[in-house]
Amino acid sequence: MNIGVVYAALAYGVWGVFPLYFHQVAAVPPLEIVLHRTVWSLVFLLLILAALRRFNVLAPVLRRPRQLLLFGLSALLLSGNWLVYVWAVNNGHVIDASLGYFINPLVYVLLGFAFLHERPRPVQWGAVALAGLGVLWLTWQAGALPWIALLLAGSFGLYGLMRKTAVLGALEGLALETLLLAPLALPALALVTLQDHGTLAQADASTWGWLLLAGPVTAVPLLLFAAGARRIPLATLGLLQYIGPTLQMAIGLWVFHEPFHREQLLGFVLIWLALALYSAEGLWASRRRVPAAA
Repeated sequence: MNIGVVYAALAYGVWGVFPLYFHQVAAVPPLEIVLHRTVWSLVFLLLILAALRRFNVLAPVLRRPRQLLLFGLSALLLSGNWLVYVWAVNNGHVIDASLGYFINPLVYVLLGFAFLHERPRPVQWGAVALAGLGVLWLTWQAGALPWIALLLAGSFGLYGLMRKTAVLGALEGLALETLLLAPLALPALALVTLQDHGTLAQADASTWGWLLLAGPVTAVPLLLFAAGARRIPLATLGLLQYIGPTLQMAIGLWVFHEPFHREQLLGFVLIWLALALYSAEGLWASRRRVPAAA
């Protein structure tokens, strides 16, 4: 088996079981969890950069105000995505969160068309339309937009768009994003921690240990993903990405026992059909390009 498949599958597998991790710190407010995730991710990433002696990669970007602004915006999108996701997991909306990552690939199609002047093929447009029908069905059944899924898909889609055009790789880019968030996250975390009535002032050693793990838990799957993406075709990577939301949905159903009604199933089925259509068309197109290139 291509080792790249193993790396990518492990990355998506870790992202898929994130609800189990955040459930361990459910007593901590979501904003505090995001602050810890930001600070300890920065510490962990700086240690990795020091071990690899790659600080010099960051230096040119730090001297370019426009690039710093773009990374600042992507950092805000990422932290917003984290906050919505943590809130969703710890408030019984794991299935809704999984829906956001199911429709994320189709959001990329729309963003590519709108911002990168890409021209989606007719079948891709059909997949987007089918997923749109699924979202409309879920909205009609619930009487409200599935805002958790749409916020997660939209924020991560925009984050992916910005990272696609960024000048830094996955490791250096995340290090810079957390570094830019540090002037906000560090004082906020210190203030919350030092309060006598704060959550962490009364937390036990186990809770502190889980929070300290936020750094490697955030960075390791990203490094695995970057290693896998360099070794396997994009079409294969696109199929593997469904491991994450599938595991999340399974955890929501069978571990946390979240309600899932038959009426909701039709909306999910429409979105799954859209993803199957999108993936099959992508595989077909990639196989056509290989003989043409040869």
